[in-house]
Amino acid sequence: MEAVSKLKNCPLSARKMRLVVDLVRGKRVDDALDILRFTKKEAAVWLEKIILSAVANWENKTDGVESADDFELYVKAVFSDGASVLKRFRPAPHGRANRIRKRSNHVTVVVANRIPLPREANPEAEVEVEEVESE
Repeated sequence: MEAVSKLKNCPLSARKMRLVVDLVRGKRVDDALDILRFTKKEAAVWLEKIILSAVANWENKTDGVESADDFELYVKAVFSDGASVLKRFRPAPHGRANRIRKRSNHVTVVVANRIPLPREANPEAEVEVEEVESE
């Protein structure tokens, strides 16, 4: 089972975010969070929140019955795409103006479990109800 979490319009360039995103792709969630806690980039703070949100989404998707610790969650996919750019102007010498581009990005995290859920192992196996004859 997979769970997705998205962050839209993060005020950081996609290029800077990709440096951190590449560190956690394919890692177990616990290892990814440890890596992000010791990374000295601002993008690590944003990405840590998104991964925690994806884990919470996974637990919510399983109706809160299953705990994420028992199923070895890992970061299946994570990517950062460019978003809108705010264009500003700054004074330059000789009466000119320089354009400042304030870039932002969209980040998507997909978390999945390596150990299948009991329902996923055999989806055709449904709960059978025994009929009791009344006398």
